[in-house]
Amino acid sequence: MANDIKTTDNEQGRKLNVAGGAYRIIISGKETDGNYAIIEMTVPIGAGPVPHSHPDFEEIFYVLEGEVNFKSESGNFLAQKGATVSIPKGGAIHNFKNISDQPAKLLCTVMPAGLDDFFIEVETLMNSNQSEGMDIKESIQLISEKYGQTLYSPNHLDL
Repeated sequence: MANDIKTTDNEQGRKLNVAGGAYRIIISGKETDGNYAIIEMTVPIGAGPVPHSHPDFEEIFYVLEGEVNFKSESGNFLAQKGATVSIPKGGAIHNFKNISDQPAKLLCTVMPAGLDDFFIEVETLMNSNQSEGMDIKESIQLISEKYGQTLYSPNHLDL
């Protein structure tokens, strides 16, 4: 039934290896008719995505563990355990980096869903034998564009 309450324990959900981190899709867009997805992200020390934008997605991050520096064109925010960062729809360029001495853990809610499928495609690409000899950056760029994202150079937000 569509109106049933859904529960997910800490062992359930689809587990992915993305950008050296362990991601777990707790609730996928397929389970919410595309309305939202919830993704747990374990981000290695010093890791995080390149600056990017996605005008059709809203992201809300809740920091479960560690310290993560969020950057946007309007500045930096040090998000520590218990902090929430909201990236509204509209295409603000942003990124984050784990600056703590331990893996950081984030809970990311994305509305509407879609980034969950993006992460699945990226992991599939990285694990495929076809990735040998391919330009991985170019392939990730194409997948990003498919999901309405624009990727920028790693130093795009450096002031």
